[in-house]
Amino acid sequence: MTPRKTRMKSILYLIGYRGTGKTTVGQLLAKRIGWNFVDADVHLEAKCGKTIKEIFDSEGELSFRDSESATLREVSSRERCVIATGGGIVLREENRNLLGTSGFVVWLMADAKTLAERIQADSTTAARRPNLTVGGLAEVEDLLRIREPLYHECADLEIDAAGTSPESIVETILKEWNSRSPTFSG
Repeated sequence: MTPRKTRMKSILYLIGYRGTGKTTVGQLLAKRIGWNFVDADVHLEAKCGKTIKEIFDSEGELSFRDSESATLREVSSRERCVIATGGGIVLREENRNLLGTSGFVVWLMADAKTLAERIQADSTTAARRPNLTVGGLAEVEDLLRIREPLYHECADLEIDAAGTSPESIVETILKEWNSRSPTFSG
C-alpha cells in the first residue's frame, strides 16, 4: 500500500478492478463509521432500469461510460458517503479529476489470477457484467495493464486485497485516514 495525497473530504471512494471487494469493504466501512454507502454500478443499473451487461448490449460501451460518468457526478455531490465505483471509472480523465478533487481514494488491488478466480466464482457476474474483451484470465490481464497506471494516478491509498480479509482492509483504511485527519471520527 502506498499513501499519496493528503486532502480530506467527506467522501471515500473505493476504486479497483471487478472482484477486488469494493462493495464488501465499502459496506463494512460505511457501517463502521456511520456513513451512507453507494455502489455506483447498482445505482446506475437502478437509474437505467437495466444491468450493465444489458446497457453494453443495447447501447454500447460509449453510452455506458457516459452513464457511468453521470452517475459519478451525481454521487460525488453527497456528504459522508463511501462509494464503491465501477472498475472502469478511471478510464476517463474527467472521472479521475473528479475523484481526486472530491474525496479520499482507496485503490483495492489484486493479481490477475485472484481476480479471474473471484469473477468466475461470482454467480451474478455473467448475468450483470459484460466481457469487455475475450473474457477470463486473459481479459483481466489485458485490462489491468491498461487500468493499473490510472488507478495508481488516482489513489491516495493502495491496498493489496488478495488474501486480506475485508475487516483487515477496513482497519487499514481507517488507520491511514485517521493518521491524515485527526478530526475524523471513525
